[in-house]
Amino acid sequence: MFLATLLIVRDVERSREFYERVFGATCVHESNPLIMRFFNSYIIINVEGGPTDDKPMVQAKAPPDPNILSCAMNIRVRNIRKLHSEWKARGADFITEPKDHGTEIRCYLRDPDGYLVEVGQGL
Repeated sequence: MFLATLLIVRDVERSREFYERVFGATCVHESNPLIMRFFNSYIIINVEGGPTDDKPMVQAKAPPDPNILSCAMNIRVRNIRKLHSEWKARGADFITEPKDHGTEIRCYLRDPDGYLVEVGQGL
Protein backbone atom coordinates (compact mmCIF):
# COMPACT_ATOMS: atom_id res chain seq x y z
CA MET A 1 0.00 0.00 0.00
CA PHE A 2 1.15 3.55 -0.71
CA LEU A 3 -0.25 7.04 -0.63
CA ALA A 4 -0.51 9.08 -3.82
CA THR A 5 -1.61 12.63 -4.55
CA LEU A 6 -3.71 13.22 -7.68
CA LEU A 7 -3.28 16.59 -9.35
CA ILE A 8 -5.55 17.69 -12.19
CA VAL A 9 -3.53 20.06 -14.38
CA ARG A 10 -3.87 22.14 -17.53
CA ASP A 11 -0.54 21.02 -19.04
CA VAL A 12 0.96 17.65 -18.05
CA GLU A 13 4.40 18.32 -19.57
CA ARG A 14 4.71 21.66 -17.78
CA SER A 15 3.85 19.97 -14.48
CA ARG A 16 6.23 17.08 -15.17
CA GLU A 17 9.09 19.51 -15.82
CA PHE A 18 8.31 21.43 -12.61
CA TYR A 19 8.15 18.36 -10.36
CA GLU A 20 11.31 16.88 -11.90
CA ARG A 21 13.31 20.12 -11.78
CA VAL A 22 12.17 21.53 -8.43
CA PHE A 23 11.25 18.46 -6.37
CA GLY A 24 13.61 15.95 -7.98
CA ALA A 25 10.65 13.60 -8.63
CA THR A 26 11.16 10.80 -11.15
CA CYS A 27 8.73 9.52 -13.75
CA VAL A 28 7.54 5.93 -13.29
CA HIS A 29 4.66 5.99 -15.81
CA GLU A 30 4.67 8.24 -18.88
CA SER A 31 1.07 9.21 -19.49
CA ASN A 32 -2.67 8.77 -18.98
CA PRO A 33 -1.93 9.45 -16.15
CA LEU A 34 1.65 10.56 -15.61
CA ILE A 35 2.95 9.05 -12.36
CA MET A 36 5.97 10.47 -10.56
CA ARG A 37 7.79 9.00 -7.58
CA PHE A 38 8.61 11.51 -4.88
CA PHE A 39 10.51 9.98 -1.94
CA ASN A 40 8.15 7.36 -0.45
CA SER A 41 5.00 8.54 -2.26
CA TYR A 42 3.67 9.24 -5.73
CA ILE A 43 2.25 12.24 -7.55
CA ILE A 44 -0.31 11.30 -10.18
CA ILE A 45 -0.73 14.03 -12.80
CA ASN A 46 -3.67 14.03 -15.19
CA VAL A 47 -5.39 16.52 -17.48
CA GLU A 48 -8.71 18.21 -16.98
CA GLY A 49 -11.66 16.29 -18.31
CA GLY A 50 -15.33 15.58 -18.22
CA PRO A 51 -17.30 12.88 -16.48
CA THR A 52 -16.42 9.21 -16.92
CA ASP A 53 -18.60 6.12 -16.63
CA ASP A 54 -17.46 5.52 -13.04
CA LYS A 55 -18.02 9.14 -11.94
CA PRO A 56 -20.73 10.38 -14.31
CA MET A 57 -21.38 13.71 -12.56
CA VAL A 58 -17.78 14.73 -11.77
CA GLN A 59 -15.58 17.04 -13.84
CA ALA A 60 -11.82 17.14 -13.28
CA LYS A 61 -10.53 20.73 -13.19
CA ALA A 62 -7.32 22.42 -12.07
CA PRO A 63 -7.80 25.12 -9.40
CA PRO A 64 -9.57 28.11 -10.97
CA ASP A 65 -8.05 30.56 -8.46
CA PRO A 66 -4.68 29.88 -6.78
CA ASN A 67 -5.68 32.13 -3.87
CA ILE A 68 -8.61 29.93 -2.83
CA LEU A 69 -7.42 26.84 -0.99
CA SER A 70 -9.35 23.59 -1.23
CA CYS A 71 -6.42 21.18 -0.84
CA ALA A 72 -2.65 21.31 -0.47
CA MET A 73 0.29 18.97 -0.67
CA ASN A 74 2.13 18.85 2.67
CA ILE A 75 5.80 17.85 2.73
CA ARG A 76 7.63 17.31 6.02
CA VAL A 77 11.42 17.75 5.96
CA ARG A 78 14.37 17.63 8.35
CA ASN A 79 16.09 20.84 7.20
CA ILE A 80 13.65 23.36 5.77
CA ARG A 81 16.17 26.14 5.25
CA LYS A 82 18.46 23.90 3.17
CA LEU A 83 15.55 22.58 1.10
CA HIS A 84 14.17 26.10 0.64
CA SER A 85 17.51 27.26 -0.78
CA GLU A 86 17.84 24.22 -3.07
CA TRP A 87 14.32 24.43 -4.47
CA LYS A 88 14.48 28.22 -4.87
CA ALA A 89 17.69 27.77 -6.90
CA ARG A 90 15.78 25.27 -9.08
CA GLY A 91 13.04 27.81 -9.78
CA ALA A 92 10.47 27.31 -7.02
CA ASP A 93 8.47 30.46 -6.35
CA PHE A 94 7.96 30.53 -2.59
CA ILE A 95 5.27 32.79 -1.15
CA THR A 96 7.47 33.64 1.87
CA GLU A 97 10.75 32.61 3.44
CA PRO A 98 10.46 29.83 6.09
CA LYS A 99 8.58 31.21 9.12
CA ASP A 100 9.00 29.96 12.69
CA HIS A 101 5.57 29.29 14.27
CA GLY A 102 6.83 27.96 17.61
CA THR A 103 6.13 24.26 17.06
CA GLU A 104 7.19 24.16 13.43
CA ILE A 105 8.88 26.15 10.70
CA ARG A 106 6.97 26.29 7.42
CA CYS A 107 6.77 27.97 4.06
CA TYR A 108 4.63 27.61 0.96
CA LEU A 109 5.08 27.53 -2.79
CA ARG A 110 2.79 27.03 -5.76
CA ASP A 111 3.10 24.62 -8.64
CA PRO A 112 2.39 25.76 -12.23
CA ASP A 113 -1.37 25.19 -11.84
CA GLY A 114 -1.61 27.05 -8.54
CA TYR A 115 -1.66 24.06 -6.19
CA LEU A 116 -0.30 25.08 -2.81
CA VAL A 117 2.60 23.07 -1.43
CA GLU A 118 3.35 23.40 2.28
CA VAL A 119 6.89 22.55 3.37
CA GLY A 120 7.27 22.13 7.11
CA GLN A 121 9.83 21.15 9.71
CA GLY A 122 8.83 20.20 13.25
CA LEU A 123 10.83 21.70 16.11
